[in-house]
Amino acid sequence: MLTHALGCLGAALSMSLSWPQVYKSCVQRRTGGLSATATALGVAMPLGWITYGLLGGERIQIITNTVTGTAGLLIMVALLATQPSLRSARALRLSAGAAGVVLAAVALSGLAAALPGVRGTEVAPVLGMVLACTSICSAIPQPLALLRDRHQDLSGLSPLRWRMGAGACASWLAYGLGTGQAPVWASASVGLTSALIVCTILYLRAEPKTAPEFGGGRWRDSITTRNLAMAGV
Repeated sequence: MLTHALGCLGAALSMSLSWPQVYKSCVQRRTGGLSATATALGVAMPLGWITYGLLGGERIQIITNTVTGTAGLLIMVALLATQPSLRSARALRLSAGAAGVVLAAVALSGLAAALPGVRGTEVAPVLGMVLACTSICSAIPQPLALLRDRHQDLSGLSPLRWRMGAGACASWLAYGLGTGQAPVWASASVGLTSALIVCTILYLRAEPKTAPEFGGGRWRDSITTRNLAMAGV
């Protein structure tokens, strides 16, 4: 029962975590800091897990990744619309490379499951291992982009999305261990590490809050003030 509850929690968080980023990217049109490669994988990976769920009879995977894949598609469209440089042929090839591997694995798995005498439950573990390995690649681009450029604009990243992502991955990690699904817990462990790195970077590089009563800037005084009158002076 606990394992099932963790799976439901992971599914709920997974279906919710991308929507704060959708709001920031699609409504506010802020995409600074987003990795094009990670965004492309945010569309391809859900397609892979949907296929995994269809082959293995995992309904929770189908429902969860249908929602997350839709959110990922919206984010990718917003990124391409707001950053024309990413629409060049070279940029598209670079960002779509890893996503193409996932889509190829999905197509091959579907063809294999359609062969006579081959059951979907036999193909699902193979596809799951491919997705788990690809998850390592999909988890690297976003934190790597932030670590390589310490002056990168982070206004387009939603901290809430990454906090919820850490919680979702932790839940899927426990669910995968409890059900003995190696692809699920392996993928979740890598995603958890990536989410924690991004959360840490966003926390350390957060812009200092300004005090509006002093015209939006921080109140700084070279002497120690002991009363309101001295502070006014």
